[in-house]
Amino acid sequence: MRQGSGGQAVIRFRAVGVSLLLVHLLLVGWLTLRPLDVPWMTAANLQPFAGIKADLTLGPAAAIRRIGGDLLLLAPLGVLLPMAGGRLLVSPWASLARTVAAGALISLGIELGQTGVPGQVVDVDSLILNTVGVALAHVLLVPACRARLRRGKQLRIRVLTSVAHEVPQGATPTISGVGIAP
Repeated sequence: MRQGSGGQAVIRFRAVGVSLLLVHLLLVGWLTLRPLDVPWMTAANLQPFAGIKADLTLGPAAAIRRIGGDLLLLAPLGVLLPMAGGRLLVSPWASLARTVAAGALISLGIELGQTGVPGQVVDVDSLILNTVGVALAHVLLVPACRARLRRGKQLRIRVLTSVAHEVPQGATPTISGVGIAP
């Protein structure tokens, strides 16, 4: 294993993260910002938790489908944003704060984008649930994945250093017969 391959692995890891992030955002944009043909539209929901309460009155199956859909829509960002960042040694709280803030801003951008799309309705509860979904995905997956990746990296470093200590380096070269300048 070459010494520089660890850096290349991080670059590949980040490239995969950025690629998956872009694919996910394109899919979310297509799902949420395309015009819909609807015979009628509800008014925009700007009162927090009013839509969630209304969803709960529809029954368990409909509530799970609607609330779960909003929770899962941007949840992959909780993993993909840190993956695209490619950092292993970072404060868990700082990573969570950055990821949740980015998820909330993306969700806000989607909600604001929906104001000009026929058939799409702005819902503040979607913003809340999308952000909670990002936070849950981050908390449940990212710390464990980072710890596992760090353990694997430490194992590779130990193997490389033990191999480096076993290989004879030879004598230090000296230059003889060189005088001192006057």
